[in-house]
Amino acid sequence: MNIKILIADDEPSICEVVQLYLEKEGFTVFTAADGEAALNIEADKRPDLLLLDVMLPKMSGWDICRSIERQVPVIFLTAKSTENDKMTGFTLGADDYITKPFSPRELVARVKAVLRRSGLLQSGQAITFPGLVISPAAQSVELDGQLVALSPKEYELIFFLARHPRTAFSREQLLTNIWGYDFEGDDRTVDATIKRIRQKINNQNYTYIHTVWGIGYKFEAVKA
Repeated sequence: MNIKILIADDEPSICEVVQLYLEKEGFTVFTAADGEAALNIEADKRPDLLLLDVMLPKMSGWDICRSIERQVPVIFLTAKSTENDKMTGFTLGADDYITKPFSPRELVARVKAVLRRSGLLQSGQAITFPGLVISPAAQSVELDGQLVALSPKEYELIFFLARHPRTAFSREQLLTNIWGYDFEGDDRTVDATIKRIRQKINNQNYTYIHTVWGIGYKFEAVKA
């Protein structure tokens, strides 16, 4: 999986060092020197993780985090190290908070830890549920030991839901995360894709994707 990371920092030396270390690990890296540029790159490239300085020109890291509508892991990388600053970051949904100065090697390790927790970085470890195995490495799904033929979007959708079991997502959230913010389709696209997945992973013992009335859908292995 080609994992994309955006670094937003107005100090060129920090961007260069972090980019060098991350690219050595095989990540694709984008950089931005101000908040507006970072938000544009986020919308265009849809990176898998954001490394945001808090005190950016034009738009702060806090405001970037508030502006993004899709779910994406965020690590704040900043000189603002007070307890209140950290609480603000975590309240906004940050996955980690790294204060300057920092060790580039430690930063890479913490980036990998966040990616693993988010299900984006796998070490060949499959996501397993009763009767169902989802393999990120092979981009495959097995039902009762049999490979299930899924389209790329069907796989992305079931993988996304399975990475967040028992979490309800609206149709709008699923459209943004799977098809992109600029997708011209509507909620029926999600409903039709869910219907196809359900037909393909029909199991007499368990159901997996459930409608949450008034909200959308969630993933949970429930005995039929």
